[in-house]
Amino acid sequence: MQVYRGMDIGTAKPSLETRQSIPHHLIDVADVSEHFSVAEFQRQGRAVLEKAGAAGDRIVVAGGSGLHFRALVDPMTFPPTDVAIRRELEEATFEELQEILIAVDHAAPDVLDFQNPRRVIRAIEVWRITGLTPSERANTPESDALREYRPTVPHVSLGFDPGDRSGERIEARFARMLDDGLVAEVEALAPRFGRTAAQAVGYRELLGFIRGTSTLKEATEAAVRATRGLVKRQRTFFRRDPRIQWMAWQDGEDARIEAVVNRIGEAAGWTL
Repeated sequence: MQVYRGMDIGTAKPSLETRQSIPHHLIDVADVSEHFSVAEFQRQGRAVLEKAGAAGDRIVVAGGSGLHFRALVDPMTFPPTDVAIRRELEEATFEELQEILIAVDHAAPDVLDFQNPRRVIRAIEVWRITGLTPSERANTPESDALREYRPTVPHVSLGFDPGDRSGERIEARFARMLDDGLVAEVEALAPRFGRTAAQAVGYRELLGFIRGTSTLKEATEAAVRATRGLVKRQRTFFRRDPRIQWMAWQDGEDARIEAVVNRIGEAAGWTL
């Protein structure tokens, strides 16, 4: 979500001072009214990686979205989309969509989250455009490499986990964002929000407060719950990746973490 201009406080975007001292990429590259897809993130992100590689530079990929991370470093090809087909499918009931998909691919529930409407709609859309069913797409060399975590882009992965303290850190973090003016930021952006930006955790909940459908207390509690749910999903997603070396994050341990990062970098042949 840091790709969106103006979404600064709620995405914990690096400060302008930090970005001036350390080059950052894919920050402020889209308006909040735009749909910035994972495919577009992959296209722009890989261009950055290729340019850095050609110059002999090292890139640190930091963030919480497992899908976006894997889109950068792993063999993921995103099929095209069709607005008209998507609109047509969104008007159908979920049961009708499931019946459509089962009719063309009996094994779809084995390779797809069949209880997720968004995934089912996307599977039908891809089949309508490309003729490929979920089962066919799941049985390709690219899919095998993805399942086996064989990367397209060589990299070293390091994960930090605050463990049981994540809950209190989330509450304190959101309280700081409110103190820093998050409500005013969301209110200023609200008239221009597109569908994607409006779904960002924290922004989505505060939009309810701004539009009068919830109190600030209710919106805050909802945002904290949503953040906790996001952290849980992120942790589950990343824990499946055998390439990640995990460290417990403790406040005040920056020196120990830096030493570990340096040791990993040296093992990978980096010049740090």
